[in-house]
Amino acid sequence: MTTFRIAPSILSADFARLGEEVRNVVAAGADIIHFDVMDNHYVPNLTIGPLVCQAIRPHVQVPIDVHLMVKPVDRIIPDFAKAGANIITFHPEASEHIDRTLQLIRDNGCKAGLVFNPGTPMHYLDHVMDKIDMILIMSVNPGFGGQSFIPEALNKIAYARKKIDESGRDIMLEVDGGIKIDNIAAAAAAGADTFVAGSAIFGQPDYKGVIDAMREQLATTGK
Repeated sequence: MTTFRIAPSILSADFARLGEEVRNVVAAGADIIHFDVMDNHYVPNLTIGPLVCQAIRPHVQVPIDVHLMVKPVDRIIPDFAKAGANIITFHPEASEHIDRTLQLIRDNGCKAGLVFNPGTPMHYLDHVMDKIDMILIMSVNPGFGGQSFIPEALNKIAYARKKIDESGRDIMLEVDGGIKIDNIAAAAAAGADTFVAGSAIFGQPDYKGVIDAMREQLATTGK
């Protein structure tokens, strides 16, 4: 059976009470905290940095999954590792030397991953599968929360699943963007096992009700 993981994105949380928000969403059944970092350069928005990661680290025991939407990317990686990140993913377009950046993340004690935008080709995986612990497929264009799921992402998820299966390695396949109760099963059927959801969870009054409903949909896939 596939191990499915729900990863609420704190981009949609109430930042005035962020510690309480992450505690509540983990109590509601979240497996991972997804941490979106935007630099107003690689993407047209500005969010949060290592100090916020350090601030929420004592509030939860689950992994913190840091998605770096920044360019250049290498300089900030050790800061997030020191701040308590467990997984760090980045976009291949943001690194001059992808293999080196993946190794830098691992050298700092974190799991490493690559992120693929809707228009990013998947060939970046070809020579670095041995250094990857996570593949993240963006089902929206990065930069803003609350966008609608792009269906073409299902084909990219299926392609990534094939690459993972062929590698024989234990690599997480995450999907991020517009994930809701009514489409999470389709993403799972395509091969995803880790699901980022922002406004679909934090935008609702009952976090546990949403996460439970997502798990019910995942159970229908038979995986």
